[in-house]
Amino acid sequence: MNFATMEYFTMLARERSFTRAADRLHITQQSLSSHIGKLEKELGSQLIVRHVPLELTYAGEVFLGYAETILKQYSTMRQEFWDIAHNEEGVLRVGIAFTRGRTILPDIIMAFHEDYPHIRVELVEATNEALRQKLLDDEIDLAIAFFPNTLPGVVMRDFYQEEVVTLVSRELFESLYGDETPDRIRRIEAGDYSALEGCPLILGSLEDIGGRIEHSVIRRAGISRPRIVATSNNSETHLALCVRGAGACLCSETLARASLTKQQLDSLLILRSGEPARYSIQFGYREKPYQWSVIDAFMDVARKTMEERPW
Repeated sequence: MNFATMEYFTMLARERSFTRAADRLHITQQSLSSHIGKLEKELGSQLIVRHVPLELTYAGEVFLGYAETILKQYSTMRQEFWDIAHNEEGVLRVGIAFTRGRTILPDIIMAFHEDYPHIRVELVEATNEALRQKLLDDEIDLAIAFFPNTLPGVVMRDFYQEEVVTLVSRELFESLYGDETPDRIRRIEAGDYSALEGCPLILGSLEDIGGRIEHSVIRRAGISRPRIVATSNNSETHLALCVRGAGACLCSETLARASLTKQQLDSLLILRSGEPARYSIQFGYREKPYQWSVIDAFMDVARKTMEERPW
């Protein structure tokens, strides 16, 4: 038995398929099956039930617990000795949502690279939900995400606050509401989104925190038949439509200010509703006996970079 055999078994237990596990491990199914067979012979116990989907036996569940614990310790040991031997070289796997990554990471990575030129940042872009699972599966070292709940074995650290603001073309809003425009602006800024009644809307996906806030806002505002112009998973598409006067959208202010020119921002009403529209973005990483120093360094650089934003 060796570490590779344990890695093969844990991947098989995760995927519940020889085909998928072999593909993830970049080996043949025959090789994987041979390793598992030898492991079962060595332990004197059947570890898996070979049908579709594959199942672990009781012995398999017990071995999986030991294997995961040993592999975590092994990974920690390798990381610590890598730090000692290579003077902070290696690959830092950072998970982040697609749009958020495009918005905040270019400046952060450039600043980080100045201090740590031998660390390669490998970006893994996915939804918040997928990132949380990748963190639990040790597929990323650090997640930058919205964490609605605590995760077992995961340390969370505050990063920055995002605020969802209402964006709408000044020209469109005034053409819709005329003399009512100032009153409607005040209502929205007070959190009364029913003031958007009759305004065309551009909405996001329920998979994204911004999209969930949008749909929740519309529902709570009592807008029973909203005028939805378009829906999209891409917040930059929302902004492009909004600038063209297609409708109002709710969007992270961080994204809006990073994506639009001053002229485009000046053409829009940017309406804030305060605390109810704010949420925290956090760092998340697995709790381990030895924490790679580069993770702390990246978080420090990221916080400093965000604090130096011009808005």
